[in-house]
Amino acid sequence: MDELLTPVSTTYLTPRKDSQPLLSEVGSTKKVVQVLPTSQVDSPDGALELLRNQPDYDSLIQVLKYLTQHEKRPDSFHVHEPGPKSAAIIHVLVTEITSNYWTLLKEGGQDDGAEDAYNDAQLFTKCLQSVAGLNAVLTHLRALIQEHKLGSKDSTRPDLVLHIGIFLDLLASALDGDDAIRTLWTASAGRLSSETSKKVQSQALLSLLTSGRIISTAAEAIGIVGSETIRASAIWITDGTKYSQWVAFNLVLWARQTKSESELHFCSDLFQRGMSLGYSESLVKTVIDGLLLLKGNNPGDFAKVCLSHPHSAKKTTNTLLQYLAQHLNGLDLDEPSSKTVISAAAGIIDALIKGNETLYNHLVAWCTSSSGAGLGDSIGIRRAVLAVLAQNKDGITTVFEKSLSQFGDQLYIKHAAILQQNVHTEVLLLSAGYISRLSPIKLRIIVRSGSYLSAISNRIASTQARARFLGLVVGESLSTLMDDKSQKLDFHMDETETEEAKWLKSLTSVFDEVGSIEPILKTETSGLPVRKENRPPQKRIQKQKPKPKSKPEPSISTIKPIAIIEEIDSSDDNEEDLVPYAKHSDPEDSDDDATLVQRNKPKAPVYIRDLILYLRDTESYDKQKLALQNAPVLIRRKANFGTEVSSHAEELAGLFVGLQDKFDIEEFNDLKLQGMMALIVAQPKAMAPWFSRTFFEGDYSLSQRTQVLIAIGLSARELAGFDTSEYQSSASFPSKRLPEKIEQLYLNSTTKQSEANPSSQLKALPSTALDTITQSLTSSFLEPLAAKAADATTGPDILKLQTFTSRYKSKSKAKPRVRSIPNTTAALIAESFFYPLTAHFQVALRSSKPLILNPALLALYLQTLGVIIHAAGPSTLSLPQLTSELWNLLLAVRTHTQDDMGALKGWLVAMASLLEVNDGDMRRLCETQGREVVETREWASSVFGRIRGEDGGEENEVKMLSAGVLIKLGEAIEKYQALLLGNMIGF
Repeated sequence: MDELLTPVSTTYLTPRKDSQPLLSEVGSTKKVVQVLPTSQVDSPDGALELLRNQPDYDSLIQVLKYLTQHEKRPDSFHVHEPGPKSAAIIHVLVTEITSNYWTLLKEGGQDDGAEDAYNDAQLFTKCLQSVAGLNAVLTHLRALIQEHKLGSKDSTRPDLVLHIGIFLDLLASALDGDDAIRTLWTASAGRLSSETSKKVQSQALLSLLTSGRIISTAAEAIGIVGSETIRASAIWITDGTKYSQWVAFNLVLWARQTKSESELHFCSDLFQRGMSLGYSESLVKTVIDGLLLLKGNNPGDFAKVCLSHPHSAKKTTNTLLQYLAQHLNGLDLDEPSSKTVISAAAGIIDALIKGNETLYNHLVAWCTSSSGAGLGDSIGIRRAVLAVLAQNKDGITTVFEKSLSQFGDQLYIKHAAILQQNVHTEVLLLSAGYISRLSPIKLRIIVRSGSYLSAISNRIASTQARARFLGLVVGESLSTLMDDKSQKLDFHMDETETEEAKWLKSLTSVFDEVGSIEPILKTETSGLPVRKENRPPQKRIQKQKPKPKSKPEPSISTIKPIAIIEEIDSSDDNEEDLVPYAKHSDPEDSDDDATLVQRNKPKAPVYIRDLILYLRDTESYDKQKLALQNAPVLIRRKANFGTEVSSHAEELAGLFVGLQDKFDIEEFNDLKLQGMMALIVAQPKAMAPWFSRTFFEGDYSLSQRTQVLIAIGLSARELAGFDTSEYQSSASFPSKRLPEKIEQLYLNSTTKQSEANPSSQLKALPSTALDTITQSLTSSFLEPLAAKAADATTGPDILKLQTFTSRYKSKSKAKPRVRSIPNTTAALIAESFFYPLTAHFQVALRSSKPLILNPALLALYLQTLGVIIHAAGPSTLSLPQLTSELWNLLLAVRTHTQDDMGALKGWLVAMASLLEVNDGDMRRLCETQGREVVETREWASSVFGRIRGEDGGEENEVKMLSAGVLIKLGEAIEKYQALLLGNMIGF
């Protein structure tokens, strides 16, 4: 084998020195740089040269001090100013120094003796707190992420995950603090003399902070390294809500401390661009709390920051009105003190829009718009807005004229949600009262016009009872303002003498002034974080435990005689009765390691305030579990016990809706659902509308919105008496233990959904507890039709009598008697559950991308409406109004359901429930809803014709439901075709 390795020839390109040994030490080609002493770092070139040549720790600290203490240097070099040298220094700090020294820098001590001393990690991050520094960190972090993505599992560098974690921690440290944005702007643009350069740097910083690049990069990085490997204080940059709140906190502190026009202008640009992050509501509310509703603040600063851009000023104003409405919703309007709070709210609105004609006109439009006027809120916010508008006679007159014209529009009367009509009626009556005091002649001219007469006539001629009622009340109220007792209009009807009618009539005498804003301001910074001090991290020095003090030896005089103890042999005693404990019998000692046993476990909450504290403590497994297990019983038990539940209901509801299963608690979704149901059942008038509004307006995931709908539907059935929660009986006995296993309310429990992949969210939505109810509803709807169809195909009546009787006795269940629900409960379900859901739905459809049109969410929403109208029952006095509103809604969304089988099933379930509750009065349906009857029959026929229904699954259910609706409407049309003939001529 040796001859195979013999070289054929040898050629030397350079002369070879034979005297040189074969193995010799080759000198390094790298130029040896003499490291300068640390005291000689006095120029940027020297600092850059030292950083490039692997400095030791002390040399690095000296360089960092040189770069940060530029105020004490005679030269004018600033590492934050854009330039080639600063860019080179930042590049070296990020690419070479960070990976090697970041962990050591975090453990470094604080420089003693200096007043403005920073710890070592803060010195390093201060060098990178600029536009160039943050861009360098983000670019390098993005490169590491891309390298990790492109590499295979076998060839991926093992240090990539470690480096990604280091740079993620560095990014969070550079952005940490409530003064971070101001520091970034001052370092990047504040010291520049050129206005052009300052503008360029400001725009670059705005783009960096509000483009979503930081959140997306950090979220992608934490997905690689895992949240458990990153310190808890660094995870906030991956959460859009917390990041938006961080921007808001920085804006608040900056705007409160500065009066510079250039800085306020940057804050205004940052606020406007920050609303594009997707969490505008969180951003605006945080700024409102810290910059407007806090004592000592100037409303003018809020106006300069938040209302200077016309593009975002209207949206900010809407959020402000909604936020003020939350403060006014809990007021008792019968108390005199409430008038002061409403005047304070009006004072805030007046201070912000004073001199701004655009916002004033926006308030006028807000009062009459279909999505405005505080839909779902109490009358307090409408009184405050109209008090501001009433300062201008022309403005309040415009509101009254638009309201009156809208009030009498036939399409509005027929198709607008009844909750919207109630709100606009209040605005109409309030504005009429102001005009009667400001200009009685103007009111008389308007009322004597044809618009008023046609409005009242159209209202009285309406087939909807609620629309007629509002027309009667408005007619009598306006007549009272103009005419004397002998000539005023009086319909002499019992409806206009009810408590509600009297309250509506009294709105014309309401007068609110624009008062001082002090009563509504907050004294403490609730919601604002405590300003963090820049303290160095404590070194991990294990302190020696103090030795226990030795007991003093007693003196001879105090020594007591020792008692003599006699030992008795008890071996002969009978010990058979003593049964030893079995191993692991005590759950406290179930762990093999005795040091891991927790002896000081928290106790179950017995007050609502304790329950709130437990739910807020997201870091404690025991508290979260105890809160979830005890919340349903505790809330139901405290429902009528003082004001514990009522005063904290909205706070509890917000905690329940936003609660995440961080610890994989057993039956988490069931317990969370029961807690929300307990709140709704305990305070239905307040909490059912709150959950309806939260479903449409809250910033929540699909799974959270799904649970809100389920809670609303199940609570409505419990209030109606159809279902009884197991917690209802146990709530009366505080000593009764909570059952360990909860009866399943779901066919398939609600699972977690991926926030990053919307397509996977749709597939992850399971069938819910409402599916069980809808199955029973559809069965009760289809069984009579199926029995009748089977009976029609078995032959002559005489031959099939015996067969039908036997089948009926053996298989068919007796149809349950129609439950007679008290009118109070039925009215509660209609006012608090049904109307808010349908009203907010109409508002949501007008948005650019309505979330409610998500097929899975739409299917559950329609099923919920069907469950609610079935819970209200056929004895509901407002059933015609419920029927009309739901039928119009179903016909409006039918085109959005035809491409998805689940949404189509939800549509048919709602229609089946609608027809079932109206089964005893189909004549009225054909008389008042003739066009809808025929149109729905045509739609059901088309659905039945295009669906095969041969798979035996969901398609078969949809085909059966469409057949049932088709048969039911066909029978009604055949029976009452004479009533339909007049309405169907133009169909």
